Amino acid sequence: MEKKDIAGIRKQFKVDNDLLKITDIFNIYIMKDSTDIYHYQNQPFDMLDRDQQELFMNNFKKVLTGQLDEKLFELRFQRDVEDPAQLTLHKALLSNDTDEWMAYMVKLTERMIDDNPFEKDIVVTFIKAEYMKPMRGNNEDREESGRDAVYSNPFILCSVNQTEEPKKEIQFDYIEKEFKYNIQVDPVIDLKKPMTGFLFPSITDGAADVNHILYSTGKSNEPDLRFIEDVLNAEEATTAETDKAVFEEVVREVVGGQMNPSTLSKVYGEIHRSVEENEDDEPPKMDYKDVGRILTESGQDVDEEQVKVAFQRFADDDRYELKAKNIVPKYNSKSIKIQTKIANISISPQDLEYVRQVNYKGKRAIMIEIDEDAEIDGFKMLPEAFGEEEPADSEE
Repeated sequence: MEKKDIAGIRKQFKVDNDLLKITDIFNIYIMKDSTDIYHYQNQPFDMLDRDQQELFMNNFKKVLTGQLDEKLFELRFQRDVEDPAQLTLHKALLSNDTDEWMAYMVKLTERMIDDNPFEKDIVVTFIKAEYMKPMRGNNEDREESGRDAVYSNPFILCSVNQTEEPKKEIQFDYIEKEFKYNIQVDPVIDLKKPMTGFLFPSITDGAADVNHILYSTGKSNEPDLRFIEDVLNAEEATTAETDKAVFEEVVREVVGGQMNPSTLSKVYGEIHRSVEENEDDEPPKMDYKDVGRILTESGQDVDEEQVKVAFQRFADDDRYELKAKNIVPKYNSKSIKIQTKIANISISPQDLEYVRQVNYKGKRAIMIEIDEDAEIDGFKMLPEAFGEEEPADSEE
């Protein structure tokens, strides 16, 4: 799935939307420190009152919120797995029998809690829904509405939420004119911060892909490997943070830990162009040959075999491929940090070419080429002649 596909589905989660039909909602309650299901309940989503629907809709949006490879991961199912989750989900999606649908979801939930009790009570929520996406007309002169033809995508969405202890409060009773201690005994389900979740199947440009699942983690760059492998039977997720770390270690290894800013600007510029040129296609990936080529074209004298060895060392596989978009810093913001003991400087990647480390009066200094007067707290800085000695004070 691409960012636009996820955003397209996420924005449909609103009450009274004719492009999204949620048929069933199935809630399963798990007690803390337990590996047993305490209670479950299935009901038509339309039977919930509007306020409840709003709360769950916002929760489902949260599951689909976040950056790809940071909080959201499109994962491929593993092959040759005994009793695969993919098959369970697919059967549940096709089933029109409520008891059968519930049995499949209970089976998945039991995988979540098998030998893995939670520290707090949790609620696992499943919905069966259908997303209708209008087709784009090829003929601008056609009179019929885009709603006349739609892609219809049934899907299952799961959200796992922990519960919070109810608040203890002092209340004032206007009628009795007295203060009362109020304590609620019922736990509160935290629908604002899902712990994890998923969307099955993956949906790209209106087409369902049952070989992939969209997994959601509660914390950026911290996917739950047990959930991914043992519950979903999916292949391991690679985070953007991991890709960036591998790239930096590989480059640092082959260039000797040093690189001037203008060269680094060229490296990032080449990768950024690759991402931009493939914006509407599958995100480009880079192997050791691509990294070696980009470094060479940017002015670094590197050996391809050296890059291959570095990939083997830091990625444990010389066939490892990095997603280009995970490597390059955000190009339209000051995402590059230059750190010194005196000051930290933030600069955009394309402006790195204007930065130099120079010797100034026998000391190292950062020089930044600018085309306007710099200001400090509203005061314009006085220009100095670079490299010239300051005039000595005259003797009286």
